[in-house]
Amino acid sequence: MAFAYLLGCFGLGMSTKELVACWPTSTMFVILSVSLFYNFAAVNGTLEKMSSHLLYTCRKFPGMLPFALFFVAVVLSVMGAAYFTVLAFLAPITMLICEEAKMDKLTGAVAINCGALAGGNFSTAALGVVFRGLMETAYEAEPALTAPDSFSEEMKIFVFSIVFSLILSVFRFGFRSNRGIGKGVVFEKPGTFEKDQKLTLYLMLAMMAVVLIFPILKLALPHNTFIGTISGKIDVGLVAVCFAVLALLLNLAPQKEVISRIPWNTILMIAGAGMLIAVAVKAGTIDTLSAWIGSNVPTPMVPLAFSFVGAFMSFFSSTTGVVAPALFPLIPALAASTGLNPAALFACTVLGAQSSAISPFSSGG
Repeated sequence: MAFAYLLGCFGLGMSTKELVACWPTSTMFVILSVSLFYNFAAVNGTLEKMSSHLLYTCRKFPGMLPFALFFVAVVLSVMGAAYFTVLAFLAPITMLICEEAKMDKLTGAVAINCGALAGGNFSTAALGVVFRGLMETAYEAEPALTAPDSFSEEMKIFVFSIVFSLILSVFRFGFRSNRGIGKGVVFEKPGTFEKDQKLTLYLMLAMMAVVLIFPILKLALPHNTFIGTISGKIDVGLVAVCFAVLALLLNLAPQKEVISRIPWNTILMIAGAGMLIAVAVKAGTIDTLSAWIGSNVPTPMVPLAFSFVGAFMSFFSSTTGVVAPALFPLIPALAASTGLNPAALFACTVLGAQSSAISPFSSGG
């Protein structure tokens, strides 16, 4: 924010009102509202209870434990749990399971990390809503280009990330320490859901239904005016606020604790980087970088280049806070000039960045 102010107002001659208008309000609002609602599930133990039940269902197939852990992480992320929340819940459980089941700890760590990231890429999940907002912002900076539907684009990223993670997880069979996996592991039967936890789970499912049903119907029936109108009124952030109010009225968790868990550090990081990127767009930096990549990198290698650049950046920084805000604005103009599918470039950027998100120097690590 400070560099955006110094460069924008004193370097480019922007007015202070123009600079403040660069604040990515919609992206900030979506992160705030979605995390506010799902914090109820984190505070009252619904997410933890869900993970225990999902793991218990795999007790008869201990050899599939890595894939069970991956699936549990995906489900929790799709249901709206933030990446760090999923890791915080599953990491201690996973380490215990690795000890009891004689499973390599790296295998368990990769399974829950990949699952949390892949599930988070779902269109209504924590990471998905951020990436959708950044996609829409990237196209707002290029008014001459037609923006694709961010919902369907993000669903493609979700599918790609699931496939990528499953291919990666096959490596667990290569570890000698995993050959006796599952022998001796004891699965304790989890307790039943309490009343507040059941209500929270019902609200989570209802919110997913409300947010998903109309965009899916719009894709299936693109010429239906009524469905198109309703779909245009459905916003994941505003829907999350309505469900947060319901959760508050039902007293599903203490209000102060729910609010205290809002990820303000992530919001400030993404919004601040967004302001600086907006200043860079006005300065023409993004167009210059797009033109350089388009003319110096062979077209078939551009997706691979975005993957490697994203992975390198994410090794030392955050995917949502640094990599995506920096690289997403390059994609619309570059896709138009090279003829590449923007969904492929968005997916390569995200998958490349997430592949190194568990580096010891990155936020996930």
